[in-house]
Amino acid sequence: MIPTSLPLFDEAPGFDRVALAARLQSLAREKIWIGTSSWKYEGWLDQIYTRQRYLTRGKLSKKRFEAECLAEYAETFPIVCGDFSFYQFPAPEYWHRLFASAPAGLLFALKVPEEVTVEVFPKHPRYGARAGMRNESFLNADVLSALFLEPLTPYRDRIGSLIFEFGARGTPPGEFVGQLSPFLDTLPPSFRYAVEIRNRTYLEKRYFDCLRNYNVAHVFNAWTRMPSLKEQMAIPGAFTADFTVMRALLREGRAYERAVEQFSPYDKLQDENPEAREALRALIRRMREERRAAMIFVNNRFEGNAPTTIQAMVGSGDAD
Repeated sequence: MIPTSLPLFDEAPGFDRVALAARLQSLAREKIWIGTSSWKYEGWLDQIYTRQRYLTRGKLSKKRFEAECLAEYAETFPIVCGDFSFYQFPAPEYWHRLFASAPAGLLFALKVPEEVTVEVFPKHPRYGARAGMRNESFLNADVLSALFLEPLTPYRDRIGSLIFEFGARGTPPGEFVGQLSPFLDTLPPSFRYAVEIRNRTYLEKRYFDCLRNYNVAHVFNAWTRMPSLKEQMAIPGAFTADFTVMRALLREGRAYERAVEQFSPYDKLQDENPEAREALRALIRRMREERRAAMIFVNNRFEGNAPTTIQAMVGSGDAD
């Protein structure tokens, strides 16, 4: 066991990031990487982040914090999930700044832009004139390669997985697999890929077989209308690749907007979820036994404060 060290001067009471970092690095050496969904949260100041590092003239500089906090994030966590890329194709200059802002040892899991994974644009103001229209770039491998994969190629050794997130859809399960399979067949082997779905009816043999054919991981995800993590893990054939991805996002039945309203600014634990925590621990144990790589991400909207959830998940010894 890793000895417990005294908390740093500016840490939140009861939060020992030195011990947490040591535990997470130990697991990372076994190819079990644990991190959070995104990282620019001021609610983590005095917990993961040292407030003094981001002061300008005695006041917190939001601009400085957002530009520099990833480097300090990497002092605790070995991996991070980048949700931001879901909403755009970042320019090559952005990728250069991002990867230069963190140590080379920090791994990234990145969401593929929704321009490739949304078949019909939702009727939401942010889609403007395209709201409700079919997306011509849906599962377009050429668009994905030119605008996303090629700019990322110089950094592929720092990318643990690329995640295709498909929101809740009206397409029948068989039709979805029929769309997905030829697309996955075109993907270059330069990256590892994972698929996250939000339709519980898709969790059937032909979906898992499709992913397994291409060594693509099913993303076990805790989400409003998805079965629990424990239930998903128990489905025969659900482990479809030589690596696994799990994302603890929301408590089952809780809407995203409600979680944002309830938990912001994400500075403390508010709703402990013992069953889901045990599923996370069970995955760690299984991956260690099978010597299979795993990437596990916790979102603030899962319990209120992702670092505290992770500390509880790996710090009790139950994952040993």
